[in-house]
Amino acid sequence: MSEKSLILFDGVCNLCSGFVTFIIPRDRKNHFQFGSLQSPKAIALLQTHHFTATDLSTVVLIENGKLYTRSDAVLRIARSLGGIWALAYAFILLPSFVRDWMYDGVARNRYRLFGRKDTCMIPRPEWSDKFVD
Repeated sequence: MSEKSLILFDGVCNLCSGFVTFIIPRDRKNHFQFGSLQSPKAIALLQTHHFTATDLSTVVLIENGKLYTRSDAVLRIARSLGGIWALAYAFILLPSFVRDWMYDGVARNRYRLFGRKDTCMIPRPEWSDKFVD
């Protein structure tokens, strides 16, 4: 990976924020930066990839200039974490319609199951360099 990969997530979703706080301590090679899908910078960046984030039910990974969403994004993130987490990448062998059907089921119910915040996640001070505006 020549430059940092960017993970964009629904900043008010507790599940999504939990995913980010799971990734950060496991990102030992410091591959990732993070941003809220609701931020103006993320919206502008997504437009350059011809993607609009009007539906906040997907995590977005921008890696080496390519944009990945849904299960493709999650599996690529897991692979980059290395160790046991990289084994999850084996699920890439499943057809994407199966993986994304499972992903979409969780995404549709994420607020009901995990709750949501009134404002976007505010990173811990020691993580501030990992977040884009």
